[in-house]
Amino acid sequence: MPAEHPARHAGLASQAAVRAKSKADWLALFAPDARVEDPVGVSPCDLVGEGHSGHAAIAAFWDKAIEPSAIEFHWADSFACGNEAAFTGTIRSVRAGMSVEVDLVAVYRVNADGKIRALRAFWELDRARATPLPD
Repeated sequence: MPAEHPARHAGLASQAAVRAKSKADWLALFAPDARVEDPVGVSPCDLVGEGHSGHAAIAAFWDKAIEPSAIEFHWADSFACGNEAAFTGTIRSVRAGMSVEVDLVAVYRVNADGKIRALRAFWELDRARATPLPD
């Protein structure tokens, strides 16, 4: 997938940092006023549904949702327009003996410096597919 568009490049860099388990590299991609909504709305990681705003809250989201999991991204396509890029596909997360796959759309919006201002993931918890892993 080509990364020439700034928002697509930021999205791919974000995903690479997640795969590498590099919290510092991931946080460095975000603008100071950035917001992460994964998923958008109320969820187990966001009981109020307002997202995680600023580096401290985004770092706490990493600790709760990303750090304990091995995450794979399987993108069917991406669409870059304006200062945003939308990725469509499936994410697989392995955590605590379970594999969970979910179809989603992840939208990255960047500022003029190419820093992520918003990461919004659209997926439905009740459509996630969970499979126990063999011992």
